[in-house]
Amino acid sequence: MNNTGREDLTPIVLVHGMAGAIGLWVQNLDALSNVRPVYAFDLLGFGRSTRRKFPAYAEDVEREFVESIEQWREEVGLDKMILIGHSLGGFITYAYAIRYPERIKHLVPVDPWGFPERDEENEDTRQNSLLFRLVGTLALTFNPLSGLRAAGPFGQYLVSRMRPDLDRKFASVDSQNTVTKYIYHCNAQRPSGEEAFKFLQSRIAFAQNPMIQRITQLDKSVPITMLYGSKSWMDSEIGQVVKNLRNESQVTIKIVQGAGHHVYADKPDSFNKIVQNVCKQIPD
Repeated sequence: MNNTGREDLTPIVLVHGMAGAIGLWVQNLDALSNVRPVYAFDLLGFGRSTRRKFPAYAEDVEREFVESIEQWREEVGLDKMILIGHSLGGFITYAYAIRYPERIKHLVPVDPWGFPERDEENEDTRQNSLLFRLVGTLALTFNPLSGLRAAGPFGQYLVSRMRPDLDRKFASVDSQNTVTKYIYHCNAQRPSGEEAFKFLQSRIAFAQNPMIQRITQLDKSVPITMLYGSKSWMDSEIGQVVKNLRNESQVTIKIVQGAGHHVYADKPDSFNKIVQNVCKQIPD
């Protein structure tokens, strides 16, 4: 999308998170396309992208995601990008930026997954919890949304019961549960992307290869704006750690008040305004 009337501006590229797809950016596309051309695509294994079989090793999975973005960029014909990634997308886009820094005008991880290391000291205090061990084992054994597919035609009902907040998040653009249906149909297919995510994981909510260990591998010239929701389950303090590690680079941290993990949907106006301001400050 491009409401600017200009083709010479560096475009925004939106990369969704786990179990998502391009449709979830519906409350952001118009506003962002007023300042820059906007592109969005379904990550490999999600939405309407190819449901290919991924290798079973975290390094290989990450490489395939990164190279698929690069192949998409080449096919579309973009030179540089303002790359915005949410959750899993934030992890993958940072990995992409490490590999292809010359393609990044500005990097915007939004409540990114996979950055911190596991807190093994505190984790050890929970090891006697049978529930903790059981949940951790199940998370690495089964695909995250296996239950949805096992429910067959009742899967859509499960989505609405498990995520009643979706109707509220998208109320401004959807009054007929379209987003709930969309999420169900995106994830009722072969769980290729889910399998990839499972291979990237270590226990619950942590990456096998945490991005914080590689923060300084990103070229110092690449500016970063990190966005977090004030009510998110993600630890926003990792943003300050990134800033400290990249003390010779531009790193800005923004906390969106009242937003949870899905910052762009919980507080779309605030999210759009922050991204618009970032874009206006970028010289072309």
